[in-house]
Parts: sequence; C-alpha cells; structure tokens
Amino acid sequence: MPAGGGLLCGASGLALLLAATATHFWLQRRAPGGTASLGLWRACLGGHCRPHPGTPAFWEATRVLMLLSVLSAAAGLALGLSVVASAAWRARARVAGIILLLAGLLALLGLAVYTAGTLSLLGPARTAWRFSWSYILGWVAVVLTSSAGLFHLCAAAKDPSPESSEVVGA
Repeated sequence: MPAGGGLLCGASGLALLLAATATHFWLQRRAPGGTASLGLWRACLGGHCRPHPGTPAFWEATRVLMLLSVLSAAAGLALGLSVVASAAWRARARVAGIILLLAGLLALLGLAVYTAGTLSLLGPARTAWRFSWSYILGWVAVVLTSSAGLFHLCAAAKDPSPESSEVVGA
C-alpha cells in the first residue's frame, strides 16, 4: 500500500497548480503610479483587470500546458486515492505515478515556455518586471507533483515479502 506522502504531495501540487493557473500574478511591476500584474488570462493595472487584448502564441501554449497539467494531476490524485481501496493496488499506484509525473512534466514545459517567451517579449523592459508568486507556485507544484509520481512508483515497486525486509530476524 502506498504511503501517504504521494497523496499529500499530489494534493498539494494540484492545489498549487490550480492557484498558479487561475491567478494573474505571474509577472508584476511596481511603479510610483501603482502596480501592474500579468497572468495567463488577464492583465491588471492599478486594481483594474482586463482580459489580454492580444495574446502571443507562447501564452496560449502555456495556458494549454498548465490546464493539461491540472487535469493530469487531478486524474493522478483520484487514481492514487483509489489505490487505498483496491485489491490490484500496485498497478493503480504505478499508473497514478506515471500520470503525476506527466502532470509535473506538462507544468515544467508550460513554465519553461512562459519563461523563455516572456523574456524575449519584454526585451530591455524586463528589468522593470519581476516574476511573481503565481509563477513561483507553478514551479513548486512541478516539484510536488513530480515527487508524488515518484512516491507512487516507488511504493508500487516495493516488494513486501519478508525475505526482502531490511530487518534481520533472529
């Protein structure tokens, strides 16, 4: 039976992926006239938020990759939860681990595309902008969902037989 570490990391990673994808603090700029922030879905200036008037292709790619990551993480977590009540828990834990690793990979790709595209889009003005907390939550979610996948895979591969135990009996 897999340990709770995979489920805890998976649930935390899913929550952070949702928060990162839904919020608009991926980039932030503080200026004397107020703050401005950019997210995947909208731009805000001085507390007034609007959808992006035109979105570059890399933002669209990031949106798709982050949404696929959220869906994969939710599926992996649901499958990981079903492992507890299943007789064939090893196969389910293995599949849950693979799906959670896929979620981490999709988020990693989305964040990498966003990073590269944003830096090239902003050009010299990038010194005024900073990557903000939504973006950072995405990177933490990559680590958590990938760790959850690895925990599930390790739990599925662990041999529970007495011969493989590390404790030496009398």
